[in-house]
Amino acid sequence: MTTHTLHHPDSEEFDVRPMEIGDLAPVFYLGERLFTADKWPALYRTWDEFEVVTFYASDTDTCFVATRNEKVIGFALGNIIEKENSAWRYGYCVWLGVDPNLERSGVGSALFTTMRDKFIELGARMILVDTDANNEPAINFFKKHGFDHENKHVYLSMNLTHCPEYQQYRKTHPEKN
Repeated sequence: MTTHTLHHPDSEEFDVRPMEIGDLAPVFYLGERLFTADKWPALYRTWDEFEVVTFYASDTDTCFVATRNEKVIGFALGNIIEKENSAWRYGYCVWLGVDPNLERSGVGSALFTTMRDKFIELGARMILVDTDANNEPAINFFKKHGFDHENKHVYLSMNLTHCPEYQQYRKTHPEKN
């Protein structure tokens, strides 16, 4: 296992290493603190324990944690996308999170750099990320790391609890409530 000890001028040392099975719970709970639906209801709709386990089980090579004193303080979860009949492989940085008390400490940059280097090693020719159009800290972070060609897209959602068909179904199937 490769571990990198990093030191940022404004903070204590921390390690970045591949995620291990014992990191699943700490990563999940840190993500629970970071990815709240009240701030970004559409963006973080899929964060749950299965998301973390699925990434770990299927994309172990592209999952990393940052630790300080053996405590998880950040994580990066990604995967490689291969399109049939295409010479291109894409790295997709799906989740990147850092303890809020350690913002601007270099932890996020170290995690992203480690993931980027792994994507290069795995043959990716491009890295993709997405975030909410109003998430200025994330947009600025990724631009700082060389991302450009910002594309806006629209993501719509519907709260079915306000839909008459939903309400009728719940009335006629109370066992499903």
